[in-house]
Amino acid sequence: MRLLPALAASAAVLPAAAGAAELNVTIEIPALTVAEYHRPYVALWVERPDQSAAANLAVWYAIRLRDNEGEKWLKDMRQWWRRTGRELRFPIDGVSGATRAPGRHTLRFDGASGPLAGLPAGQYNLVVEAAREVGGRELLRVPFQWPPAASQTGSAPTASAQGSTELGTFSVSTQP
Repeated sequence: MRLLPALAASAAVLPAAAGAAELNVTIEIPALTVAEYHRPYVALWVERPDQSAAANLAVWYAIRLRDNEGEKWLKDMRQWWRRTGRELRFPIDGVSGATRAPGRHTLRFDGASGPLAGLPAGQYNLVVEAAREVGGRELLRVPFQWPPAASQTGSAPTASAQGSTELGTFSVSTQP
């Protein structure tokens, strides 16, 4: 019984690891002037350099349709579906959510819990894919290092990509 407090005390002096890190994401869904507008389905995931999925961070879809009707359209996010989506059971606690209206949406992921908790150190891509009924499909990829290295300037490393149709600005910042 005395072993546990000793282990906890020794863990407190270890340097900060991925558990202390965080990943901040901003996804912009543009307002489109079209005759028939539907909110896009959006998937956000972490991929390894070989483009295999490492972690699912968010999947926004029509979750409140009768008989889980919204799930059948998830396959329209083709890249995400092929890499990881078809293997999942929905809804996914902490990952699934309702579609979002046009605007900027900010998400924060803690390295100590959730989908990033077990992510090994290395170079990754953060990928967002959007598909919209009676609309188009778009995929953006931004590289990032996990866990992030401590910055000498104190500012968080940031990377971004610009969408052209279904997505606007997609930015990623990490904090050690």
